Amino acid sequence: MHDAIAAEKAGVPSVGVMTSKFESAADLMARALGAEDYRFAVIDHPISSASETALAAQANAAILRGIEIITT
Repeated sequence: MHDAIAAEKAGVPSVGVMTSKFESAADLMARALGAEDYRFAVIDHPISSASETALAAQANAAILRGIEIITT
């Protein structure tokens, strides 16, 4: 979150990606960094035990969400 928000503040469109377990921590981090309404992509947790197919599906979903965030 920190890197994505810092990039946004520097004028570089960015999207943070968090797993569902850390969604509330990401919201808190965004608020602490002065980006209260920062939107980010959320993928399922955990990823360490996900199959390659499941990870690919989550990555594709995160990309689509990122495009939506950047373009709206």
